[in-house]
Amino acid sequence: MWASAFVVIRHVAHDISPGALGSGRLLVAALVVLPLLLRRGWVAPTRREWTLLALGGIGWFGVYNLALNAGERHVDAGTAAMIIQIGPVIVAVLAVPLFGERLHGWLLAGMVVGFAGVAVIARGSSTDADASLLGVLLVLLAAAMYAVGVLTQKVLLRRLPSVQVVFVSFLTGAAICLPFSGDLPGIVADGGAELWWIVYLGVLPTAVAFTTWAYALTHTDAGALSLTTFLVPAIATLIAWLTIDEVPPSLTFVGGALAIVGVLMTRRRPKKA
Repeated sequence: MWASAFVVIRHVAHDISPGALGSGRLLVAALVVLPLLLRRGWVAPTRREWTLLALGGIGWFGVYNLALNAGERHVDAGTAAMIIQIGPVIVAVLAVPLFGERLHGWLLAGMVVGFAGVAVIARGSSTDADASLLGVLLVLLAAAMYAVGVLTQKVLLRRLPSVQVVFVSFLTGAAICLPFSGDLPGIVADGGAELWWIVYLGVLPTAVAFTTWAYALTHTDAGALSLTTFLVPAIATLIAWLTIDEVPPSLTFVGGALAIVGVLMTRRRPKKA
């Protein structure tokens, strides 16, 4: 579902503003999960949990959607999906100050290799160097926000229901995107294909996928779960090739492989003395 989102965003990127695409997607997702929240019941968050909910909602769902939607105006779907895979590297880096994990040699080496992969992707993503660099930087910002979201959710899901966490995150992200959504009322009134693509993004890649992800995150390690997203670039590239006849440049695959190797290196642990 996440892989298909990269292709849909790329398909409508020049027809719908980044804000409208993000806010519409998140509002639809909130409506879908609301019955689940009402059935599960509300658990009152603490002040610290409200802070983490705000941080995750603003970052992963607000800034992430704006950055990714704008970035895919400049890079293809497969390339965007590959750059997002640098997120687990950022998760590993941020876990050092946030959770007290040790900064070891494998982590440092993985950072170097992973970001070298992003640099290679930037070099090969298009012949328009300026546009390519802008797109890569925007998607890299989205990857950083993904990392923030994973880390905040892992803490929140220790006590709060997963459906409650994603519901609040959806509404927070939508509020961030709404000021940049001037074309959304016209899209809704028109009721054309653009609206139905927004509904698709809201129901499957957002409501269903993020709720499923949050449930899985309550039952496994954040780093290990992040590694499963390595399937996303391959699936996104295949869908883009079959539906919109778009394949990333060959150099992008080299960069994507480097990024994945970098992530795997950060997940290694030094031998105990």
